[in-house]
Amino acid sequence: MPADLLATPDLLRSVFRRHAAGIAVITARGDAGPVGFTATSLASVSAEPPLLSFGVGTGSSSWPAIAAAGHVGVHILGEHQQELAATFARSGADRFGPPTAWREGPEGVPVLDGVLAWLVGRIVARVPAGDHRIVIAEVVHGDPAGTGRPLLYHQGRFNRLHD
Repeated sequence: MPADLLATPDLLRSVFRRHAAGIAVITARGDAGPVGFTATSLASVSAEPPLLSFGVGTGSSSWPAIAAAGHVGVHILGEHQQELAATFARSGADRFGPPTAWREGPEGVPVLDGVLAWLVGRIVARVPAGDHRIVIAEVVHGDPAGTGRPLLYHQGRFNRLHD
């Protein structure tokens, strides 16, 4: 088998760059204040009970707060929120400073304003998966009432849906 087809981190990244994914921002309340990061790994797990999952790197600045948190916020970003997505993806950024608009939501979780939809979930499991953890949360609150179209991530950049 050719070397470029062997399983490597670069092969995995190259293949998943071709997979279009919706952009979510995960938030939690940490000891030093709110934390958050962008995630393309968001998935619905179960309707009964309502469960969702996402991956988080154990080396990320948000991991210590997610590891200790009882609840997380999950926000579906709209195509008008490319700058917000970039802010939450950027290492070292002041993610909750201006111009980010947010408020304390249910269970004390930071809830972002202007998103297409948001959920608050009670963390029920943190499953080891290589250099990440798969976090599973049971949905306890939410609001699907935002308007607009979703923001996508494809080929290393943010994109909009095209008709």
